[in-house]
Amino acid sequence: MHISLTPLLGALCLASSATITLRLPGPPSLPNPNALPPATHATLSTLGLPSLSAPLTTSNTFVFRNVTSGSYLADVHCPTFAFAPLRVDVDETGEGQEHVKVWETYRGNDWDNKGEALPKDSVGYEVRVLGSKGYFMERSKFSVLSILKNPMILLGLVSCGIFMGMPYLVDNMDPEMRAEWEERQKSNPMNGIMGAATGQPGANPMQGFDMASFLAGSSKKDNSGSSTPVSYSDAVKSGGGGGGSRKGKR
Repeated sequence: MHISLTPLLGALCLASSATITLRLPGPPSLPNPNALPPATHATLSTLGLPSLSAPLTTSNTFVFRNVTSGSYLADVHCPTFAFAPLRVDVDETGEGQEHVKVWETYRGNDWDNKGEALPKDSVGYEVRVLGSKGYFMERSKFSVLSILKNPMILLGLVSCGIFMGMPYLVDNMDPEMRAEWEERQKSNPMNGIMGAATGQPGANPMQGFDMASFLAGSSKKDNSGSSTPVSYSDAVKSGGGGGGSRKGKR
């Protein structure tokens, strides 16, 4: 008895294989899909099986035929644009395109994290454009504005403006306000430190004190030629500051 197995094998192939169509988006996502390089193609890859490849058709689609059941990663390879990868699952049940499910994914994502499935239109599943590829880095150009935008340069310019504009502000002040401001400046304890740093006479009360002579016990001579012992309080008084009431003599 002869039994033909051709219908049975055809039914099994129909049940376990499917046709998957991926299409490119139109403007404004992709300005001109027809201008893509001829090397643009899509691949379906999975573990344990060789990758399937589909070229770009004239209708801007990628057609994969006789795809067996399994879970695949779909990638669109293009020299000028980058596209988001897709996860494609082909189930064992169902017929035709009804048992195909597609999700958008990305590199490094957990394979079990599917998210929202992509809808299918009259043509196929749309592949999202991530952006154009750039292989060259533009050389930075010299610009004065880029220098002025530096925070340190701005801080220095503001400090110079205050330093140069303060004398003009003081000259244009009201006489009474200026006198009050000068009195406050005299009572400022920082004036002694600033005067000592600039070398102004009388600003530092310890300016006329010789520490080496004081420790050695030597004496200094006045204009009359007589020698007098040097004390700390006398050195402070001679320097212009207010000395203490205690006098220590050697």
